[in-house]
Amino acid sequence: MASLNDIRSTFLDYFARNGHSVVDSSPLVPRNDPTLMFTNSGMVQFKNVFTGLEHRDYNRAATSQKCVRAGGKHNDLDNVGYTARHHTFFEMLGNFSFGDYFKDEAIAFSWELLTRDFGIPADRMLVTVYHTDDQAAEIWKKVAGLSDDRIIRIPTDDNFWRMGPTGPCGPCTEIFFDHGDHIWGGPPGSAEEDGDRFIEIWNLVFMQNEQHADGRMTELPNQSIDTGMGLERIGALLQGKHDNYDTDLMRSLIEASANATSTDPDGKGKMHHRVIADHLRSTAFLIADGVMPSNEGRGYVLRRIMRRAMRHAHMLGAQDPVMYRLVPALVRQMGSHYTELVRAKALIEETLKLEESRFRQTLDRGLKLLDAELAELPEDAPLPGAAAFRLYDTYGFPLDLTQDALREKGRAVEVEGFDAAMAEQKAKARAAWAGSGEAADSAIWLQLADRFGATEFLGFDTETAEGEVLALVADGAETDSADGAVQIVVNQTPFYAESGGQVGDTGFIRWDGGEAEVQDTQKAAGVFIHSAQVTEGTLRKGTPVKLEVTHARRRAIRANHSATHLLHEALRRALGDHVAQKGSLNAPDRLRFDFSHSKGMSAEELATVEAEVNAFIRQNAPVETRIMTPDEAQGIGAQALFGEKYGEEVRVVSMGTLPNSGKGTDGATYSLELCGGTHVERTGDIGAFVCLGDSASAAGVRRIEALTGQAALDHLRTQSTRLDTAAALLKTPPANVADRLRALMEERRALQNEVAQLRRELATGGGGGGAETREVAGIKLIAQVLKGVSGKELPPVIDEMKARLGSGVVVLIADTGAKPAVAAGVTADLTERLSAVDLVRAAVAALGGKGGGGRPDMAQGGGADIAQAEAALKAAEDVIGGMQ
Repeated sequence: MASLNDIRSTFLDYFARNGHSVVDSSPLVPRNDPTLMFTNSGMVQFKNVFTGLEHRDYNRAATSQKCVRAGGKHNDLDNVGYTARHHTFFEMLGNFSFGDYFKDEAIAFSWELLTRDFGIPADRMLVTVYHTDDQAAEIWKKVAGLSDDRIIRIPTDDNFWRMGPTGPCGPCTEIFFDHGDHIWGGPPGSAEEDGDRFIEIWNLVFMQNEQHADGRMTELPNQSIDTGMGLERIGALLQGKHDNYDTDLMRSLIEASANATSTDPDGKGKMHHRVIADHLRSTAFLIADGVMPSNEGRGYVLRRIMRRAMRHAHMLGAQDPVMYRLVPALVRQMGSHYTELVRAKALIEETLKLEESRFRQTLDRGLKLLDAELAELPEDAPLPGAAAFRLYDTYGFPLDLTQDALREKGRAVEVEGFDAAMAEQKAKARAAWAGSGEAADSAIWLQLADRFGATEFLGFDTETAEGEVLALVADGAETDSADGAVQIVVNQTPFYAESGGQVGDTGFIRWDGGEAEVQDTQKAAGVFIHSAQVTEGTLRKGTPVKLEVTHARRRAIRANHSATHLLHEALRRALGDHVAQKGSLNAPDRLRFDFSHSKGMSAEELATVEAEVNAFIRQNAPVETRIMTPDEAQGIGAQALFGEKYGEEVRVVSMGTLPNSGKGTDGATYSLELCGGTHVERTGDIGAFVCLGDSASAAGVRRIEALTGQAALDHLRTQSTRLDTAAALLKTPPANVADRLRALMEERRALQNEVAQLRRELATGGGGGGAETREVAGIKLIAQVLKGVSGKELPPVIDEMKARLGSGVVVLIADTGAKPAVAAGVTADLTERLSAVDLVRAAVAALGGKGGGGRPDMAQGGGADIAQAEAALKAAEDVIGGMQ
């Protein structure tokens, strides 16, 4: 029997012999896709290659990619242990072509590997193709000799792969194995497709199109191949198993769990062993790839997985930590291919032992609390969300762990209450620095803050300064010198660190004999982090340096930030005091402002806000900053910003003076906000303000994007040029463009109506004279197929015919060259005896469609096969004939 290691090697060796570069699995933390929690498919590491952003020295590749699906959009955690084929960790075998071979070779490769190298009987396999992919169907017939009944055409997105709403996409072909009629289930596309008889083993994606934002789909210049075959699934098949957990690799881990807990691997604790075996793999690989357990992000998902496995070990009766004792068994099974397991073995064991020791200190108390809560509830009542949250917040029980424990008791959790408690806690925790990305995974910035204190920020008053290098960080660790990419910490800086929606500064740090270009500035625990590239010389710790912000960029950011304050106040005055900031972005090229409001803004409201902001820009009022306590700021009516933490002292920024305020030339302040960002000296420095539009950001939250300064002027010039071009095409002055367009649109609608009327008359024989009327069961009937008429044009035609009949029935089918449309009409005097809905449904069924509906006097539906039009008309006629 071939082991999973043998199967993996056979797959990779096969494609290596066929000109593919065998590429190592990428880490579980995606390097090139911030939208993913974890790497979840083989194509993730090649995403930029497929889109053309990256080029490599090969155009064929094969991988065995380690994948995790346990968080975010792709989450299989809840099913693990209870089903035969769900895992948090799995391996995806794949072969890829980047503009090299396409469908012919991909299908041939798959069939040869499966039937020759793996020895799978050809008569036990069938395939699906996208319903319009005739090319793939013909290739399968040619390469594999499959008959039509073993090539199933699927019309849904199950057989059409997309990278996202836009970008590369294309049809798929999936290969299925038939486990035999002794297992319930039907082939794909059938009503019984969810059964276990026919199991998908390989998916081949033909990346041949590009989906555009405007709805167009075009062919890619370089058509590519992306395939995926789960190692565990094909392994179960080749080893004669119907359950992935019965494969040699998973079985070895299950037996290791059974030995460690002195229990039967196939007894009452069978499900517990399956969870432990699966979670051991995902846990170990995540730690090997640098993820550590924590209370947020990837670290939180890892902790959830670990604690879920640890609870199952506890339920098996284990009194001491178990998970770390299973690591050697995993390394023996997978370490030869994934050498990172060998390198990280000690770290994995230590992390698991420490985490399980901590968890066990609270596990018993948590489970007792759970039992106590349940004892107070009626039988089968769900656990209140607040109680589930206490388990999470106090004892570290993730919600899914509590749900897992309750599932065995036939109970559930009131999830809405849990979510509400979680949201409240997050709101309270917002003030604490949480960090993000790699910074959140490292304590280095906290250590530097303890040693050196917070960085002194000088950027409110200057954009150049001198300082001393306190620390250099490269690749997550301190270093004494750097001549490449480095993060620089100085004692004082004019560089603004990203905060409160304002992006971080860029610029240069110079010293005798060297220079570094600062590409971004962030802040962690009060330490300003200058992410830079040394372009000349070598920078050493302790070096005195000169720091200079990129002035033009900072100037543009200041303008956008100050305009945001004016925008906030203008929105409050235009829409109401309920408007509150919910987020912002102040970048050099634009600003974005999110605010609480329940509906979209009208054009008039946007124009009013834009005009008011520009009025205060032209006022050229000074922008003043005062330092005061939060209570003092609140006392003078300063607006606090969303999500900001305020200490003992705050900066209050004021700008603009309200006219006619009754306070002489020193009128009331227009905008007054707490803010730690940088601003212009006078509102006139903003230059100009242009709203680009209003859109929805979230439920009850709207978003405005806008431009200021030169960007605003450039936008206005572009819009003016477009208007001039349109005016020239319309042969009218720019001031008359709207009227001219309105007239043209009215003329177009009139012409469309005239054309539609002429088409209806032509289709019905020039006014209806050609429509044949006959009697069925004493009722006058017009039933015919019309060419050149769309489905939406059938009702008015029917109304005309009903008027001429006086009393009777009309059934029409529109032959549009695509899917036929059906409509039926019944005059008012007959609707108590006969319904148009019944007529349409009979006709639709004959046309190979489903459904149809409407009113007794008018109904419509759609079919699939126009060749059955006469049969459809006959079916409707039979309904009439069967009334008596």
